[in-house]
Amino acid sequence: MAKPNYSYEKRQKELAKKQKKEEKQQRKNAPDGSQDDEPVAPQADQPDASD
Repeated sequence: MAKPNYSYEKRQKELAKKQKKEEKQQRKNAPDGSQDDEPVAPQADQPDASD
């Protein structure tokens, strides 16, 4: 039976933590009121008034 690759799992966990930390730092450095997770105003849903 093959033994589990714990070093791979550890590396994936470390990469996930690093990515989460970087995203948190970006949100912290972003100007107030702007968040990357939420779209501010979806332009595709608004009908054109130029007709």
